Amino acid sequence: MNLFIYFLLRKKTAHLLLTFVMLKACIANKEGNARCIEKMNYINRSIFNLMLLTISTTHFPADDLSYLLHKHPGKIQSVDISVGKAHIFYPEVSEKKCTAALLLDIDPVGLVRSTGPKGNDFALEQYVNDRPYVSSSFMSAAIAKAYSSALNGRCKDKQELVNVAMPFIVKLSVLPVKGGEAVLRSLFEPLGYKINAVQHQLDPTFPEWGDSRYFTVELSNKLTLQQLLSHLYVLIPVCDNDKHYWVNQEEVEKLLVKGKDWLETHPAREMIVHRYLKNQRSLANQALGVLLIKDEVEAVVESEIALEPITDIEEPQLRIHELRLLAAKNELLLAGAKRVVDLGCGEGKLIKLLLAERQFEFVLGMDVSYRSLEIAKERLKLERMPEKQIQRIQLIQGSLTYRDRRLAGFDGATLVEVIEHLDEPRLAALQRSVFEYAKPGVVIITTPNAEYNVRFADYQEGKMRNNDHRFEWTRSEFETWSSDLAVKYDYNVIFKPVGELDPEVGALSQMAVFSRQDQVAELFA
Repeated sequence: MNLFIYFLLRKKTAHLLLTFVMLKACIANKEGNARCIEKMNYINRSIFNLMLLTISTTHFPADDLSYLLHKHPGKIQSVDISVGKAHIFYPEVSEKKCTAALLLDIDPVGLVRSTGPKGNDFALEQYVNDRPYVSSSFMSAAIAKAYSSALNGRCKDKQELVNVAMPFIVKLSVLPVKGGEAVLRSLFEPLGYKINAVQHQLDPTFPEWGDSRYFTVELSNKLTLQQLLSHLYVLIPVCDNDKHYWVNQEEVEKLLVKGKDWLETHPAREMIVHRYLKNQRSLANQALGVLLIKDEVEAVVESEIALEPITDIEEPQLRIHELRLLAAKNELLLAGAKRVVDLGCGEGKLIKLLLAERQFEFVLGMDVSYRSLEIAKERLKLERMPEKQIQRIQLIQGSLTYRDRRLAGFDGATLVEVIEHLDEPRLAALQRSVFEYAKPGVVIITTPNAEYNVRFADYQEGKMRNNDHRFEWTRSEFETWSSDLAVKYDYNVIFKPVGELDPEVGALSQMAVFSRQDQVAELFA
C-alpha cells in the first residue's frame, strides 16, 4: 500500500489539489454548475474520472434523481464531515441522463487530529496515508450525511419515486479492495451488479512492483436508489476492511438497519459482518445471531447437531444421537480413513470423538453457521489445545450445496442427520458437491427412519420428528435414493440400522456407507 501512496503523492496530488482549488473557488464565488465545470474542464477534459463517487441514471425523466437525492441540480452544495467536507454537484443534468457527483475534501490536519483509531501498518501512517484519495469509510459517512433522505427512503416532493427501480451506473475512481477483484465480485455480484473493474499498478514506471489493491470500479444495476445507497454505505468500508472511527454497539444497529432487506441472504454475509465491524468478534457474533435467527437458509442446511430444536415428536430417552455419532466413527475406523471431514459439524460432537482416536490424522469440520462454529471452538477448547493437537483440526464456514475445493482429498466424509434438512433442489446440489467434486473414499450418511415414528407415544400421522425436516424417508426410500447415487458416481453402498432394532419397523435411524469403487478395487488388488 505504501508504494501506491507514494505514487499518488508523486503523480496525482498536484492534479487533485488544482481541481479542489477550482471547486472551492466556484463555491466561494457562488458560481453555477456550468461555469464551475467549464473552469475545471480547462484543467482536464476528463474531470469526471476525478470524482470519487458518481451516480448516473437514464430513467426518464432522469432529472428525477435530483428530487430523490434532495439536492438542487443548479447549485454546488457542501456538507461537513468529521475531517473535512463533502461537495455535491451535477456534472450532467437532462431528461435523458443525470449524474450526481460526491467529492470528498479531506483535511489532512483534521485527519491527524481526529480522535478515531489510528492505523498501524507503519509508523507514519497517521501522517502519510491514502485516505484523502480513495473511497473509504469517509465516503460512507459522506453518503449518510449528504444523501440522508434518499438513504432512509424519503423524498419530500416525489415520494412515489422511492420504490421505483431505475437503471444506475456508479463510478468509484479509487476503491481499495483487500482481497482483490475476487472479493469485489463476491460482494456486489450476488446483489445483481455488473462490474467493470480496473486494477491499478503501484507505479507504471516500475511495472515490476506489481499491482496495488486499488481499483477504478464501475457498477451497473437496476434497483431503487435507497437500495443502491444502502449497498454502497455498507460495502465500501467492507472492501477497504477498515474504518476511521471506533466501532461499537451502534454500528451493529446501523448494519442491521442498512442491510435489513439483503444482508441475511447474502452468501458473503459472514465476511461483510466481520469486516464492517472491524473484526470485533463479540459485535460480529451479535449481528450474526440476529441474522441467523431470521435466515431460512440456516434452518434448511443446518443439522440437528447444531440446532437442537424443539421437536414435534419426542424421541425415546435413549441417547440416539450419540449412537449415530459412534456408528459414524466406527465406520470411519473400519475404512482406515485418516483424513476426515464432518459436513454439518454443528457444535463439534463428532469431531471430539474423532480426535480421541489416533488413526485420524486430520479432521475438518464444516458448517454453514458461523455461530455454531464458534460454539464448537469453545466446546473443543481449541485455544487451550497443545500445538500438536491443534494441527489435527480445522473448522471452516461453508455451504454443503456449493462446490468447495477445500473438501477435496479426504479419505472419509460424514453427514449425520443432515440431508433431511434440505429440500429437493438443495439435496441435488449436495449430491454433486460431495460425490462428484469432493469424492471422499468413504461417505457415511445417517437419516431418520420414518417407519419408526409410529412407535412414538405422541405420534401423529403426517408429522415429522423435527420442524425443520423437509422429508423423512422409509428404509425403502432411503435405499433407493442411495443406490441410485452409488451407481451414478461409482460407489458401492451398504445399509445398517442405528439404534434398537424393531422387527416390524426397523431402527430409529438408518445409515448408508458409501465406498468409492476404485478404492475398493485397490484393497482387493
